Amino acid sequence: MQTLKKSIHEYIEYCQFRKRLDVKTLKAYQIDLNQYRNYCSHSSDCFSKDIVDRFITSLHKQYKPKTVKRKIASLKAFFHYMEYKELLEENPFSKLDIRFREAKLLPKTIPFHSIQTFLSTLYEQKEKAKTEYQRHCCIRDIAVIELLFATGMRISELCSLRPADIDLKSSNVLIYGKGAKERILQIGNPDVISALTLYEETFKEEIDRCGYFFVNKLQHKLSDQSVRFMINHYAKLSGMKQHITPHMFRHSFATLLLEQDVDIRYIQRMLGHSSISTTEIYTHVSSVKQKDILFHKHPRNLMEINGEPQG
Repeated sequence: MQTLKKSIHEYIEYCQFRKRLDVKTLKAYQIDLNQYRNYCSHSSDCFSKDIVDRFITSLHKQYKPKTVKRKIASLKAFFHYMEYKELLEENPFSKLDIRFREAKLLPKTIPFHSIQTFLSTLYEQKEKAKTEYQRHCCIRDIAVIELLFATGMRISELCSLRPADIDLKSSNVLIYGKGAKERILQIGNPDVISALTLYEETFKEEIDRCGYFFVNKLQHKLSDQSVRFMINHYAKLSGMKQHITPHMFRHSFATLLLEQDVDIRYIQRMLGHSSISTTEIYTHVSSVKQKDILFHKHPRNLMEINGEPQG
């Protein structure tokens, strides 16, 4: 049987060229599988049920459930590939119980009034800009945040946008999501369109040279980390005590739409979730809507009970 190192290398190539997985997914697979290879480096059989079982136990001792779940999924997919290539006599996962209880963490959102304050700060900074460079930075930052909140897209999706992916005349954005899945979203707010149009006009030469829609000061592709730094900067300027992350705009996008009675299946498609169960977590954080229902629409409010004290 070929070595585990060679099998992992071939599997990563298969994922890259046959499955067309994105760079981040490939990197995660590489890290997880190399970790397994290192764990069983002194074992005579890296494909046995016992060694896999002990490895999974070691993961639970080191990592949080979400990380363990990802690492197990990476290993399971690898063994499935090995089985598909007929390099395994028996898949060890066929006799393993890998189920475990995972705490469901509610997504952190930004309150409506805080988003309003945050955006107001951005526009105020543009008006206060003392130099052309500062004004240009504000124009770009406004476009980034407006698009992030307008579409609920992931920060990685936003930073990977190409100029051809945004059609401001039709108000459409083509998004390449996880698993090479495409979705098209419409921008329905004229102020967001204006912000993106101004950015595109201001940075036209830089965009053409870079090849990506959002560029940094070095005229390279804007990075996830740059956006995080940008958000922290404006959060401090606006006096917000809550720690804000790019993904929280996505969570807020979904939650606020739910509170406006938008069907969850529409939100699922807009977020690019393959399963409705992933989107359903937002139903637990829509407390404003819940309060409105219980205070104003509960059937007890329609009952008249004899002897009940009158308010």
